[in-house]
Amino acid sequence: MRCIALMNQKGGVGKTTTTVNLGAALAEMGQRVCLVDLDPQAHLTINYGMDPTADAVNVYNMLIEERSFLEAVHTIDSNIALVPSSIDLAAAEIELVSVLGRETILKERLKSAQHDFDFILLDCPPSLGLLTINALAVATEVIIPMQPHFLALQGVGKLLETVALVSRRMNPLLKVGGIVLTMFDSQTNLSNEVVNDLNGFIENAKGKPLPWANAKIFESKIRRNIKLAESPSFGQTILKYEPQSHGAADYRALAREVFAHNPSVAKPPTSAVTVSPPVVAAKLAPTPVAAKPATPPAALKPPAPPVVARPSAPAVANVALKPAADKKVSITTKPIDERKLVAAKVRIPPKTVPATAPPVTPAEIEALT
Repeated sequence: MRCIALMNQKGGVGKTTTTVNLGAALAEMGQRVCLVDLDPQAHLTINYGMDPTADAVNVYNMLIEERSFLEAVHTIDSNIALVPSSIDLAAAEIELVSVLGRETILKERLKSAQHDFDFILLDCPPSLGLLTINALAVATEVIIPMQPHFLALQGVGKLLETVALVSRRMNPLLKVGGIVLTMFDSQTNLSNEVVNDLNGFIENAKGKPLPWANAKIFESKIRRNIKLAESPSFGQTILKYEPQSHGAADYRALAREVFAHNPSVAKPPTSAVTVSPPVVAAKLAPTPVAAKPATPPAALKPPAPPVVARPSAPAVANVALKPAADKKVSITTKPIDERKLVAAKVRIPPKTVPATAPPVTPAEIEALT
């Protein structure tokens, strides 16, 4: 089971849209998916056609009233379940101020439940408050949806600091899976500059003890598509509302990429790949050895006496190496030559004057006349 938190403290970057449609695409692939709406705005709940003001058991009841996780799970479609939210969740942080271990309440509820979900997607609120900390405490991965804009890029640094703090103190298994670029337009220079900056940042973290050391920028970028904005008003995912649209194609591609990429097991495949080439080399090594004993040994015996030419070849190579060393020395002595040239410039004027005196043009003219 993989528990993924989709978070970004900046609002309007496509967190809920990505949670809704990524979950639907994973369910379409046959995965059992549970979506948890941790945002008091309850947009994820509304997107699936549920009324956030209904009396159904929701996240607020689970966190405050100690209802079980399975009580709050509502089946939406085949392979899709939802834990809805409500506006009451906005008061949860105040009500949990005096509760001991309030940062890990969601983790305890999920651990005590016996479920068979393959993926649990947590839709976090646009803040780094208590609800987001609860999501990070239980999640094993973090996916960051963001627009390729300058301000969104600035917020990623603070977000990663929070992830590193939670990983160090509460959840050592927490890793950053990657960054999903939403509302992407490849024709703008700004989008490409943001992608380059993110690639450089992630490359610098490779091999370091950081939660985002194995992160990636997902190749599947979510393009601008009006159908993605229309589908929530009909209470449907993009896969049902317009299955042939660019938005549906992008989220299907993202689901395949997320399914294949697991940051916690990213290192073993690389070691396995490095082991395979030596095996191939070992297989190739005996083939040339078997080819040599066929006829070449007889051909090598006659040229044995004239092999005397071979030692001369290395000697020539050694001689050739000496001038190369001399050339290197001349390169290193360039500053000394410049000093000599400076001194030579003082001596040049007296020498050049007599040199120019002999060629008197008038005398040559008289001789010619």
